[in-house]
Amino acid sequence: MKLGIISLGCDKATVDSERLVGDLVGHGAKVVNEVEDADVVLVNTCGFIDAAKQESIEAMIQAGSLKQSANVKAVVAVGCLIERYRAALQEEIPEVDLFFGFGDLHKLVPALAEKGLIEDPVTDHPGVRQHLGGDAHIRYLKISEGCDHTCAFCAIPLMRGKHRSEPLQRLVREAQLLEQQGAKEICLVAQDLGHYGRDLGRDGPKLPELLEALLTNTNVPWFRLLYVYSAGLTDRLVELMAHESRIVPYIDIPIQHASDSQLERMRRPERQGTIREKVSMLREAVADIAIRTTTIVGFPGETDEDFRELCDFAAEIEFERLGVFGYSPQEGTRAADLPDDVPDDVKRARQEELIELARSISEERLGRYVGRETEVLVDRLADPDEAGFTHVGRVKWQADDVDGVTYVRQGGRIGPGNFVRVRTTEIRDYDFTAEAIE
Repeated sequence: MKLGIISLGCDKATVDSERLVGDLVGHGAKVVNEVEDADVVLVNTCGFIDAAKQESIEAMIQAGSLKQSANVKAVVAVGCLIERYRAALQEEIPEVDLFFGFGDLHKLVPALAEKGLIEDPVTDHPGVRQHLGGDAHIRYLKISEGCDHTCAFCAIPLMRGKHRSEPLQRLVREAQLLEQQGAKEICLVAQDLGHYGRDLGRDGPKLPELLEALLTNTNVPWFRLLYVYSAGLTDRLVELMAHESRIVPYIDIPIQHASDSQLERMRRPERQGTIREKVSMLREAVADIAIRTTTIVGFPGETDEDFRELCDFAAEIEFERLGVFGYSPQEGTRAADLPDDVPDDVKRARQEELIELARSISEERLGRYVGRETEVLVDRLADPDEAGFTHVGRVKWQADDVDGVTYVRQGGRIGPGNFVRVRTTEIRDYDFTAEAIE
């Protein structure tokens, strides 16, 4: 069976796709680069926001059309959108042959076997996670599924269920596989990394123990922590980050707001005081740490005073990077029952104002890294229109895809996935320029 993949949504969904494809490859599937050449097209959908939902629906319809214009024999849809809206989608998109939510993915191989498209069982390499293209040196390791938080605006628990941690040894083996496939940076992801292990028993491993096991059993140079609620920043975790050079000095702490009244309405576990305390603890302990966060403006009930409080807090804390999203109601969430009482033009104006404030703060904060000797992980060779530069990559204070890049001059014959020693020379908004050191 020739298998084509359309994987949509976040980096956690990419991990899901790679794991699922690993199972199919173990049963004889061969991954093809072009979906038009496939016998079966697998669409991993996203249902997080309206734009993602529409993209997923269009992808399913387009894949279904290949049964007429190409040799595609079946289309399979999985993922978040299917988990929430399977019945409606089955009725509205008959072009899709099979729909599977997260709870019944184990039925996929038998269903394909019943259609004569795959053999079941085959003892090839079942369960070995595949690399689906892109940069093999940047990989993501999803350490848990689901979420126990009850944030009023978020539909993730409705799609992914309660929090479940992956067994530590399974994660270590997967990290070793990613290293064999060329990983030089592994980003740990989950809805909240800080919740890892809470369901593995009182004496079971927590996030620090998982990190120690990954450091001990692999030689991956960079580990990066994404999505840690402030409550998960324990003394043990911060101490580990401070003393282990392979855990890059970077962390993503999604705060969503800084007004206590808004945080309460959002059903967030933090308050302004606890966020301030944890950021201070991090900066005191971890030298040169870069902290990223995200915020939502225009949530129901957000007043001008709430927004000003958020801006004042951002100016006080000076996050190295701050993403800003305008609120949009999601069906089934608690917030969807609240009046969406902030006009769209006000949301846009607040978003633009906070983005501009964040940009100026970020440029000033990142300026302290200029003139430093450090390592750049090369992501690609420079394009011809990037005149004067030879390579494009990232320093340890830049996460893949969201934080800008570093442009390097005179990188020699270094290829993607390798490190080059540089001295940073300039900050341009979110990007650095750097000179390679002989």
